[in-house]
Amino acid sequence: MAENRIMHAVHYNSYGGGPAALKHLKIPNQAYLQQVHVSVPTPNKDEVLMKLEAISLNPVDWKTQKGTFRPLLPYKFPFIPATDVAGEVLGVGSDVKNFKAGDKVVAMISQTTLTEAAGIKLDGSGEQTNIRITAASGGVGDHYAVQLAKLGNTHVTATCGARNIELVKSLGAVEVVDYTTPVGATIKSPCGRKYDAVIHCATGIPWSTFEPNLSEYGKVIDIAPPLTAMFSYYLNKVAFPKKQLVPIQLKAKGENLDYLVKLMKQGKLKTVIDSKHFLSKVEDTWAKSIDGHATGKIIVEPYASETYKFLSVAEI
Repeated sequence: MAENRIMHAVHYNSYGGGPAALKHLKIPNQAYLQQVHVSVPTPNKDEVLMKLEAISLNPVDWKTQKGTFRPLLPYKFPFIPATDVAGEVLGVGSDVKNFKAGDKVVAMISQTTLTEAAGIKLDGSGEQTNIRITAASGGVGDHYAVQLAKLGNTHVTATCGARNIELVKSLGAVEVVDYTTPVGATIKSPCGRKYDAVIHCATGIPWSTFEPNLSEYGKVIDIAPPLTAMFSYYLNKVAFPKKQLVPIQLKAKGENLDYLVKLMKQGKLKTVIDSKHFLSKVEDTWAKSIDGHATGKIIVEPYASETYKFLSVAEI
C-alpha cells in the first residue's frame, strides 16, 4: 500500500451544521464537492485495514455531529463518522492472527448485545419475561431486538408507527402498538402484565411514564442515552432501588458479531433495509436519518473501491 494512496472519505470539522457541513473527497466530474484528502492508513500491530463495501448510518452519527455527546465525542476534529461497517480485509498488523487479507468481515466501531442487558437467554432456557421494545421498526438495533428477544422465552410488546405494524409482527412481536395512540403513549402492556424490561430505542419518554409499568425488578435499557441519563440513573437508584434505568453504551465483541452472523445464515435473523445511497449523496442520507422515520437500516455504499477504515481486532 503506497503511502500516497488517497481514500474517499466524508468528515466534518466542528459541531453543528447538519448535512451541509459534511465534506467529501473531491472526485472527477463532481467539482461541487468540497475536497478532503485522506491518506490510506497503515494498520498498527493490533489493527486490520478494511476496504468498506457498506456502512449503516445511525442516529448516533448525526447526534455526535450535533454535539449531543460532547465533550466525550468526537475525540478530535476532523471526524469521519462510521459505526456499523462491512467489507474486506486489505492488511493486518503484526500481532493479528485471526484475520488475513481477503477476509470478508462485519464490524462495529467503538460501540454487547441488548439481550444480555435485559437478561434474556437466546436459547430459550431462561424464565419467561415480559418485555417492551420502543421504536421497533427502526434501524438502531430495535428491529434486531424484536427478533433476538423471540429466540428467548419472552412475551414481546413493541411500539412503532401505524404503517409498520405488520412488519414488526412479522419479526416476532406478540403485541404491536401504534405509538401515536393513547394506548401507545401510556406504555401500559395490552396484556395487563408489568414489564420485566423495556428496550428503549426512542426519545422523549420520561422515567415517570415507565416506572409504574415495570415489574418489581424491571429495567429500562436506554440504548441512546443523553449525558443527562447518567444523572437520572443514579437518582433513580436512590428513589427506586429495585427498578433500574440503565443507560447502555455498546461495545463491540467479536464473538457476539459472529453469533449474529450465524443466526442470519440460519435464517433466524434478518436485516430490514430502509434504503441504499451512494457516499456521494451522503447529505441526503444524513437528512433522512435526522428525519427519524426510516424503517430499518439506512445503508451508504462507496462510490468507488477506495474507501478504507482501520479497526482493532476486538471490533470485528
